[in-house]
Amino acid sequence: MLQRAGLALRMQQFVEAERLAAEVLKASRTNAAAISILAQALIAQRRGEEAIAPLEKAVRRGDDPGLETLLAGALSEAGRAEEAVERLRRTTERRPPFLPAFQELAGQLAMAARIAEAIAVIDGAIGLAPGVVELRLDMSRLHLYGNDRRKARAVLTEAREIAPGRSDVYTALGRLLFLDGEYQAATDTFRHALALNPDDAMTRADLAACLFEMGERTAAEACLRLAYGGRNHMLGRTSRALVGTSRGRFFLRPSALTKFLQSKPA
Repeated sequence: MLQRAGLALRMQQFVEAERLAAEVLKASRTNAAAISILAQALIAQRRGEEAIAPLEKAVRRGDDPGLETLLAGALSEAGRAEEAVERLRRTTERRPPFLPAFQELAGQLAMAARIAEAIAVIDGAIGLAPGVVELRLDMSRLHLYGNDRRKARAVLTEAREIAPGRSDVYTALGRLLFLDGEYQAATDTFRHALALNPDDAMTRADLAACLFEMGERTAAEACLRLAYGGRNHMLGRTSRALVGTSRGRFFLRPSALTKFLQSKPA
């Protein structure tokens, strides 16, 4: 049942995950894994206040930084932001470091528009774990929130050198190059990302936008059709690539857009 609860959580079936985790806790009230799943499901449903009590009990019973971090998330969801931040600051003082606590703290500070503090938190985490690429991706996003593209690019360039096989690093760097109008460099970067991960439809849509800006309409439209691939959830992203570029297309009806994406090129 615990495995089913975890699977439901990963599938974003939060009501089912909550139900199954609650069933496990009826038989074993101190099951930390079930408490974690229950709390995550409640927070995802914007019911963080309900997760606070079981998490506080679990935290008092044991020494689990993961549950402490979840408790901070529940406190924040319940509107107790400062209490959440203080708890996370204490968790980040643990050694060995628990990196998700740094990421959660930086995220909460960023949501409160405390970007400089959030950057300092992630900078400290990078100092403790310089090889963790996810931290550099977090740092690049924070610099973008602060409208400092130069620093964001520098961080992503470092991340690319550390992890040349990570397609998400190339995708993030390509999007930054696109924002700066460096379409050829962005195109090359997106193509490298797709060589590493050919099934990434979002990156393929980004590549199509670059090709449109460079005037390569035929290649862009072919790329966009591949990105769409009959997947309805990609309709919004592909339509933005068409409408949001200077050499794209505009459709008055969604049905006309869908027909265009499904058609074969002349």
